[in-house]
Amino acid sequence: MAQYQVRVEVQPQYLADQSSPEDDVYAFAYTITIANTGGVPAQLISRHWIITDATGQVEEVRGLGVVGHQPLLKPGEAFEYTSGCRLRTASGTMQGSYFFVAEDGHRFDVEIPMFVLDDGTTRVLH
Repeated sequence: MAQYQVRVEVQPQYLADQSSPEDDVYAFAYTITIANTGGVPAQLISRHWIITDATGQVEEVRGLGVVGHQPLLKPGEAFEYTSGCRLRTASGTMQGSYFFVAEDGHRFDVEIPMFVLDDGTTRVLH
């Protein structure tokens, strides 16, 4: 087992009730589960997101923690949260990374795999 290993799972959702397509506002939520599958307790310190809409417009977001938390995950523990973003197009993608510091001082990044944000009417091809 790798000492420093974290699994990230994402479930995106289109929020029709918070969107206004006639005003080019498309709201999305995403629920993320972060699980420490390694052998050492590790704390999530910060996040980095790359959000791309269907026109190729890119927004980068960096910040401490996630939804106001910097969870310390022991081996086998998981943390789940829901957040969201708004796009000016009906579809786009998100990807990024989390920065962790293990209890023993080791620092490491965990990739957040690319996922698609889509209102259900279009398809993003990559």
